[in-house]
Amino acid sequence: MANINKKGNNSKSNRAPLFRTMNYVLMGVGLVLLIAGYLALRGGAVEDPNIFDGEIFNNTRIVVAPVLMFLGLATEIVAIMWHPRAKKQVEDDKTE
Repeated sequence: MANINKKGNNSKSNRAPLFRTMNYVLMGVGLVLLIAGYLALRGGAVEDPNIFDGEIFNNTRIVVAPVLMFLGLATEIVAIMWHPRAKKQVEDDKTE
């Protein structure tokens, strides 16, 4: 169905897009951090499941992977919430 505004013409509104380039860049960085965290968290194959392998408790899986995943989630939140100032506000701030 066509997008009809209050005046009745079939034109799109002139609003700014919801996400800008910086938002997408931050989302990409967050996604890379999340993938890196999950890759650091994954386990290796055990030859014999009846033998205990202490590698499950190494520093990468206990510390590094959760930190990477937390940073990835935090970056995603910032990417969604990021809204740059309008140019007019920036210019007004510089003149004062």
